[in-house]
Amino acid sequence: MAYDDLDRLLLNQLLDDGRASLRSLADDLDVSVTTVSNRLGELEEADVIESYEPYVNYDALGYDITAVVQLKLEGDAIPDVVSRLREQPRMRTVYEVTGDYDVIAVGKFRNTDEMDEQIKDLLTDTAIRESNTSVVLNTVAEGRPFELDPDAGETVD
Repeated sequence: MAYDDLDRLLLNQLLDDGRASLRSLADDLDVSVTTVSNRLGELEEADVIESYEPYVNYDALGYDITAVVQLKLEGDAIPDVVSRLREQPRMRTVYEVTGDYDVIAVGKFRNTDEMDEQIKDLLTDTAIRESNTSVVLNTVAEGRPFELDPDAGETVD
């Protein structure tokens, strides 16, 4: 088996069970524990695997309001606003985008008052020319990992 194929299969195993032991990964892939350990180290070094974290169901913890905030900004303000959004405690995802808006941020909140307070605080920034906030009614899919196809030719450098 080529190492590129092994990397993709190893990543798929981790996507299925991020807490799998080196031994169980090695057994499932029919390679040695040392091989799995070395490949994981190389994938971590290459920033393919950035961290091992639990997937937290925020809805189950009471953060069941999701807001999508779209912002139009003054031309040179993007780095400052993105940095500020990154520091907001409830913003899970922040994107710089093309199209009608410059930045899209997705936040999780316990209630509309908490959401309103955080968004109003954000909108005090004079670099924000326009905003549009949408509240998510139903989460169909969120943060879903997808398996890598060993035959697709993706490169794991």
